[in-house]
Amino acid sequence: FFYFPETHGISFRIQISVKELLDTDVLLRLLFHLPVNYPSTPPDISVNSDQLTRAQCMDVKDKLLEQAKKHLSEPMVHDLILWVQQHLKDVIKQSATVCNEKTALSKGTEDGIWMLLLHLDHMRAKAKYVKTVEKWASNLGLTGRLMFVGKIILILLQGDRSSIKEYLLLQKTSKVDVDSSGKKCKEKMMSVLCETEIQSQHKRFQTFEIKEYSTLEELQKEFETAGLTTLFSESVPPLFK
Repeated sequence: FFYFPETHGISFRIQISVKELLDTDVLLRLLFHLPVNYPSTPPDISVNSDQLTRAQCMDVKDKLLEQAKKHLSEPMVHDLILWVQQHLKDVIKQSATVCNEKTALSKGTEDGIWMLLLHLDHMRAKAKYVKTVEKWASNLGLTGRLMFVGKIILILLQGDRSSIKEYLLLQKTSKVDVDSSGKKCKEKMMSVLCETEIQSQHKRFQTFEIKEYSTLEELQKEFETAGLTTLFSESVPPLFK
């Protein structure tokens, strides 16, 4: 479905099922961002699938971008989707097997889980904005917190690196808020305070929650409980100056 037509181009997500892969249907979630000068410039592409490893999703994305370069100056999204349906088998054969126990095990370990901390300047249409963030986190399998303390708004997310990247793309390119005249607008005043791989001392959040804190100390305790004391001290106090 389309997210928006806009001066920055168009973003949309497509879900396709590819059959006959080790007798398993593979469900691929493809996010295309078409820049303004598309098709002279190839689209940004993000690939996600619960049946594939992160490395396999990256391989599929790299191959799609290679194909995109062959189709420059002609509309290519339809061709790229056909290509991935026909060639997914070959791309994945070169990586590890799909859906084996190792994949299931690696999903449950700390390996390759990333963390993102964002600072938002304001939310004018707060209820709608919060709902959108919740929906994206849920769709992308991300956990963490949307945190309000005074006028400070923070989003802390944990999950696969590809999902974190896709979230960032959505946050930057979708109309999530309204401007002072009530017109829908994109998030232009967001800063990325931290984007890093989760370390063993960091606690994993099991859910995504919206929380309001009455003091900075309360917020600090939330970070400390999650083993994120350093992240808090480096990123948060400067926002209150």
